[in-house]
Amino acid sequence: MVAVTTEGLGVEGPRGWAFRGIDLTAESGALIAVAGPSGSGRTSLLLALTGRMKATEGTATVGEARLPKRMTAVRRISALAHVAGVTDLDPALTVGEHLRERALLQRRFGDSVRGLLRPRAEGAAEARLRIDTALTAAGLDREALPKGARTAVRDLERLEALRLSIALALIGRPRLLGIDDLDLKLSDAERTEAWALLRSLAAAGTTVVAVCSEAPQDAVTVSTRPGNRKEEADALAATGRA
Repeated sequence: MVAVTTEGLGVEGPRGWAFRGIDLTAESGALIAVAGPSGSGRTSLLLALTGRMKATEGTATVGEARLPKRMTAVRRISALAHVAGVTDLDPALTVGEHLRERALLQRRFGDSVRGLLRPRAEGAAEARLRIDTALTAAGLDREALPKGARTAVRDLERLEALRLSIALALIGRPRLLGIDDLDLKLSDAERTEAWALLRSLAAAGTTVVAVCSEAPQDAVTVSTRPGNRKEEADALAATGRA
């Protein structure tokens, strides 16, 4: 669990500010909503809070790590889901293939050296446990899918794809989870389900930051200043993401 605070946080690109003057105080296990119109710097703020984008001014503290100086430390304890250009799902791969690939990457690059030296059978059992735990937390039932784990991503409904992206992020057992465009193209009923999912993750101890067009009343809400898409795109390009 990590608390998140910011003081006057801002990111400036070559053509102007993606966002500026963000003040936020959220306790551990909070549900944080980053609300605002598309192009107002919401994604940039999400990336800054998870250690993926360096702030131009102000400071932020995530757990015991202070940004922008300790971005690497924040990246180690955070994960991203549903971020276009960063966590895109491959439509040709199946749900099972995505899950197995993420578990393998986690074992090779996300775990300790001791974890790499485990016997193969023990490592495989750990991977299955991580996958099952993540799927349960994300509310994605493989057996309920048209072809089970062999269902291709292209055949998933929007909410199912969102749940899969979140499950993949949870395989790394992050203490801070960032989700972009949570309510994009979801129906009212699907939005209700999506927010219920994030509340359950927060209640279980994961601090959640979600970008949205409209925040629920029970979330800790921070609004980005109105801007234009070009300003945010320039800021993203300056980090090498675009």
